[in-house]
Amino acid sequence: MQYRKGRDGNELSILGYGCMRFSKKGNEIDLEKAEQEVMHAIRNGVNYLDTAYVYSGNEDAVGKILEKNGCRAQINLATKLPHYLIRSAAGAEKKFQEELKRLRTDYIDYYLMHMLNDVKTWEHLVDLGIKDWIREKMDAGQIRRIGFSYHGNTENFKRLLDAYDWDFCQIQYNYLDEFSQAGREGLAYAGEKGIPVIIMEPLRGGRLVNRIPREAETLIRDSGRFATPAELTFRWLWDQPQVTCVLSGMNSMEMLDENLRLADGASVGEFTEQDRQLVEQVKQVINQKMKVGCTGCGYCMPCPKGVDIPIAFHCYNVKYTEGGRSGSWEYIQSTAMRRETSSASQCIGCGRCEQHCPQGLPIREKLKEAVRELETPKYRVIKWAVHQFRIY
Repeated sequence: MQYRKGRDGNELSILGYGCMRFSKKGNEIDLEKAEQEVMHAIRNGVNYLDTAYVYSGNEDAVGKILEKNGCRAQINLATKLPHYLIRSAAGAEKKFQEELKRLRTDYIDYYLMHMLNDVKTWEHLVDLGIKDWIREKMDAGQIRRIGFSYHGNTENFKRLLDAYDWDFCQIQYNYLDEFSQAGREGLAYAGEKGIPVIIMEPLRGGRLVNRIPREAETLIRDSGRFATPAELTFRWLWDQPQVTCVLSGMNSMEMLDENLRLADGASVGEFTEQDRQLVEQVKQVINQKMKVGCTGCGYCMPCPKGVDIPIAFHCYNVKYTEGGRSGSWEYIQSTAMRRETSSASQCIGCGRCEQHCPQGLPIREKLKEAVRELETPKYRVIKWAVHQFRIY
């Protein structure tokens, strides 16, 4: 296993264990299987485990595994505050104490504001007293490092990085998200500030392994450099020095052993020009199913009505390249679960965006399509509930 250092010199394994995808028996986590897999990972050098308050039964399962095997001190434990469920610093404290109890520990190594997607939401939390609460927890040693997980565009991500002295952050990033979400630009910005970056969704929930076109699989296999689509994806990430740790929701020994093997052999700067061309070829094959030829460059932004145009098109494309649930949920996270919504339906058709689009896209027309596909009755109900009950 290889390791990369955080701001304080703490070393994290380049492969982290994303615990959200533990196997289940019926509606319950298969604790025996999860224990075997987690302990196999730890024995082979994985030292970063990621869970969250809202992952049903997950924190409790992780706590039981660590307590039973006496290995809490060997790992860096990460979990997340569901800030969208609290109304005060006292509410944060209540949730935090519940997490400590579930996890059977008295401290959290890496604590995240879960789905902190814009600066307005952070400012709202500051008004509630969250900065004083964080300082109190850190002074007491109950929180060792503070960060946030993020779904949204590059500019908002950079503004959030500048809004507080964060110890780390977590972003969705893979070769398909290279120019969407926080993207390569956001990753580089975090690197410039010396902020470690934890990567989530490196395989897009397995879709970059299980759902890529056969032609793309053939390209990867015939390259002679990468045995599997997963290998291409992980090594593309680990090639970048700003990437500190890549989370994988490993739920089989076969998956574990392959990822452990890859983490042993990966290195920064190993990608050749031929490898980068291969990635572009694979992306081109995948993108043939896309509905909008948006590159995510952002020249159309800002929208005077707050529409996040690149995110709307990205999620619209994801719905058709990977399946409706993936694109729809990402759209909810990125546009509705924010203090200032950025839904495509906010478009008034002014056309300013089209004057600046390098691809000459009919943005207004395509936004209407995105609304029809993504802003379903379910989306509208969730958006209404989020703001009616101030769940952001």
